Amino acid sequence: MWNEFKKFAIRGNVIDLAVGVIIGGAFGKIVSSLVNDIIMPLVGLILGGINFSDLSWKVGKAEVKYGAFIQTVVDFLIIAFSIFLFVKLINTLYERVKKQEEVKETAPTLTKEEELLTEIRDLLKQQRETL
Repeated sequence: MWNEFKKFAIRGNVIDLAVGVIIGGAFGKIVSSLVNDIIMPLVGLILGGINFSDLSWKVGKAEVKYGAFIQTVVDFLIIAFSIFLFVKLINTLYERVKKQEEVKETAPTLTKEEELLTEIRDLLKQQRETL
C-alpha cells in the first residue's frame, strides 16, 4: 500500500495540483484584500458611505451578518471571473498550438527532388490526356 501511495504522490499531476492549490490560496487572499480594502469601500462610498462589513440584522440574540456575506459573494465573483479568463487564455493558446501542429502535419514539405518528380508526373499526365 505504501508503494502505491508513493506512486500516486510522485506523479506529476498530484504535484501540479498541489502547486495550484497553494497558488490558488494566495490568489484568494489577494482577491479578498482587493474586495475588502478597495472595491467594497468604493461601492459603499458610491451608495452613501455604507460599510458593508457592518451590515447585519439582530434576530433575538443572534446576529445575521449579511454585509460579510455580500463581500464573500463579490470575492467569489471576482475569483470565478479571473479563473474564467485564465482558462479561456489557456484554451486559446492550446488551440493555436494545435492548429499549427495540424498545419505542419497536413502540409509536408517536399525536397527539390520530390518537387521535380511531381512536376514530371504532372507533365506526363498532361501529355497522355492530349493524345
